[in-house]
Amino acid sequence: MGKVILTGDRPTGKLHLGHYVGSLRQRVELQNSGLFEKIFIMIADAQALTDNADNPEKVRQNIIEVALDYLSCGIDPTKSNIFIQSMVPELTELAFYYMNLVTVARLERNPTVKSEIVMREFGKSIPVGFYTYPISQASDITAFRATTVPAGDDQEPMVEQTREIVHKFNSIYGPVLVEPEILLPTNSACKRLPGTDGKAKMSKSLGNCIYLSDSSADLRKKVMSMYTDPNHIRIEDPGCIEGNCVFTYLDAFSCCEHFAEFLPEYSSLDELKAHYQRGGLGDVKVKKFLYAVLEQMLEPIRQRRKEYEQDIEGVYEILKKGCDVARAEAAETLNLVRRAMKINYFEDSELIRQQSEMYRAK
Repeated sequence: MGKVILTGDRPTGKLHLGHYVGSLRQRVELQNSGLFEKIFIMIADAQALTDNADNPEKVRQNIIEVALDYLSCGIDPTKSNIFIQSMVPELTELAFYYMNLVTVARLERNPTVKSEIVMREFGKSIPVGFYTYPISQASDITAFRATTVPAGDDQEPMVEQTREIVHKFNSIYGPVLVEPEILLPTNSACKRLPGTDGKAKMSKSLGNCIYLSDSSADLRKKVMSMYTDPNHIRIEDPGCIEGNCVFTYLDAFSCCEHFAEFLPEYSSLDELKAHYQRGGLGDVKVKKFLYAVLEQMLEPIRQRRKEYEQDIEGVYEILKKGCDVARAEAAETLNLVRRAMKINYFEDSELIRQQSEMYRAK
C-alpha cells in the first residue's frame, strides 16, 4: 500500500492563519506533490461535540464554513477526499475497541489534553468524550491506514499516543494497523502561530485570530492593532523582535519578492529586523508591510470562496462523495480489526463448522 494522509480540523468556526501555516498550506502542497496514493481530510464534528454538546447548532453551521475554507485554499476534491467524521460510524466502533488498550493514567499524561482542559476551565467536570479524544483521533488515523499526519507541533502528543495504540494492538492481535508519522511545518514560525494579541496560540475562543475569509478592511484593522514591542514607544527607540508577533508573522509569510514589490528599500527580512533592533523604524511601517503581504495571499482565497458560496449544494455533494469514499475505506479496516480480534462471528465459517462438529459429537 502507498503513502496515505489523514488530517483535519474541528468545525467550531472559520479557519484562521494558524490553521493555514500549521497544516493547511502544507496539505495543498502535499496534495499536488503526487507522492501520496490517498488523501483524507476530515471535518471533525464528532470531536467538536465533545466540548460543544450543548450547542450542536454551532458545530452544524460550521461544517460548511470549514468546507468552504478548504476548497478556497486549494484543496481539490478530485485529489483529496473531504469527509465529515460523524458520517463514518466505523470510526466510533474502532475507538470503542481501542479504549481497552489505553489506561486512564496514560490519558492524564497527554500534554495536549492537559493544556486543553486548563484552557477550557473544565476543572473536575471534564466530559468523558473530551477526555478520551486522543483515542478517537487514533481511530481516525488508523481507520484510513494513514502513514502521514500533517499537523502542528501541538498535535505531536496525539500522534504519539496513536503510535502506542497501534503498537499495542498489533502486538496482541497481529500486524493489522499502520503506524503513522507526523509531518510538521519546516518553518519554525509556522509550528504555532501566536495570536494577534501576542498570546502563545491563535485561538477562536480567545478572539485573537485572523481568519482566511476576513475582508480587506478587517485584515487591515487586525494587523494595525497587533501586539509588538511595548517598549518601542518612539521611532528612534531600539525595538525587540522576540515575542513581537508582527515579525513572527513576517517570518511565516514574507519572502524576498514581497520586499521587492512592497518595501524595496530593504532587500530581506533580516535587514528589516536589524533596522528595527537598532532603532529608527516605526511599528506602523512594519505593520503596513505585513498587511500588504497577507492581503496578497488572502485575496485569491477570498475570491475562490465567493465562487464556492454561490454553489452550496455543490459543496455538500463534494462532502457526500468524500464521506462515501471514507466510509468504504474505514469499513475495510474495521473488518480487518474484527477478524484480528476474533469478533467476526458470522464470517468465520471455520468457527461455526468446528463448534457444530463438537456439539454433534456429544
